[in-house]
Amino acid sequence: MLIKSIFTNSSGILFSRILGFIRDLLTASILGANIYSDIFFVAFKLPNLFRRIFAEGAFTQAFIPAYAKAKFKIRFSSIIFLQLIGFLIVLSLFVTFFSNLITKAIALGFDEKTIKLAAPLVAINFYYLPLIFIVTFMAALLQYKNHFATTAFSTALLNLALIAALLISKNLDKYEITYYLSYSVLVGGLLQVLVHILAIKKKNLLKIFTFKKHEKKEENRFYKSFLGATIGSSTAHISAFLDTWLASFLVSGSISYLYYANRVFQLPLALFAIATSTALFPMIAKAIKNKDEKRALYLLRKSTIILFGLLFVATLIGIVFNDFIIWLLFERGAFNSTDTQNTALILTMYLIGLVPFGIAKIFSLWLYSHEKQFIAAKISMKALAFNIIFSLALIMPYKAAGLALASTLSGFILFYLTIKEFGLIKFFNLFKN
Repeated sequence: MLIKSIFTNSSGILFSRILGFIRDLLTASILGANIYSDIFFVAFKLPNLFRRIFAEGAFTQAFIPAYAKAKFKIRFSSIIFLQLIGFLIVLSLFVTFFSNLITKAIALGFDEKTIKLAAPLVAINFYYLPLIFIVTFMAALLQYKNHFATTAFSTALLNLALIAALLISKNLDKYEITYYLSYSVLVGGLLQVLVHILAIKKKNLLKIFTFKKHEKKEENRFYKSFLGATIGSSTAHISAFLDTWLASFLVSGSISYLYYANRVFQLPLALFAIATSTALFPMIAKAIKNKDEKRALYLLRKSTIILFGLLFVATLIGIVFNDFIIWLLFERGAFNSTDTQNTALILTMYLIGLVPFGIAKIFSLWLYSHEKQFIAAKISMKALAFNIIFSLALIMPYKAAGLALASTLSGFILFYLTIKEFGLIKFFNLFKN
């Protein structure tokens, strides 16, 4: 079951990432690495940051254990959905009304002219967040039923929408292209919602949307875990967001170099680490609920061994062939050889941290399954604090590459602190036999 679920997730992620690289290839060729690509990536990064912290990671980590233990599952899940979607709609409207201020806050290095160009795009892209929360909510229900295929493959719809927008608008003014891209993000989100509705209807889960009064005890326990999980899931994503913010002070194109390098870095991380953790989490949560720690540890050990081997090989290949990978994927049109060299160096800095980031993600599941979200949050915040220190220390001598290296160093700290909380002796004993 574990291997099958990992394979399903990996296949879906691989398909989506292939389309994602086609999307990035077209973006690099049509927009290049300049002010227009920078403003779109800034606009798209904000909802993505919230999506990864709030909607995908934190929600699933808090919801699945709480849902497993809930006495009245339909009532519990329906009220949680209604409350959170209402909050996200209000938040999206707030971003729309104050888009200039929000843009200035996330790209402090931009001048007034650039902020005015980026602000409308920020407002449009942010509406992807409530859409993707609906997707994430339905995905969590499907994961609990051990159905992973719909969610794994649905991300491809976003990439298909973006690819279509690029092909339709390729001969237009570059700023107009960014609008086409922004609206296509919303189209992709709507398509993801649609396929998930069809999936939960097939699984006879539509009754989950019956909104009734719910016991506050389970609801409060969920939100307590959710708050901790939100903070705990934030380290890597706030780190990437911090990179964008600091890179806005560097030469034009730096944000784009970081984006393209991080996209390549995210492929093995998503393909192996995220696919494994998505499949593993419901199984561990159920084992812990049933007080079967032996099985939970067995699943953790098996997953870690597989994941370490895959990530280690991916790291070696990525570092040795960094220039070739960036050249093959992006060097065409407006993306030149200098852009390739700059992006390849940043890719190497990111890849050094691939193994610790991936393994830390797996072992954090142990904490989440025991509803220790606040402990995980404390660990993440410590790692984030070190990342800020490293970023400030390395940005001047090494520019954008220094920001990537700072993120990697914080990944090693995250790994150490996570394993320490799990138990160093227990960790080493796990692999003795």
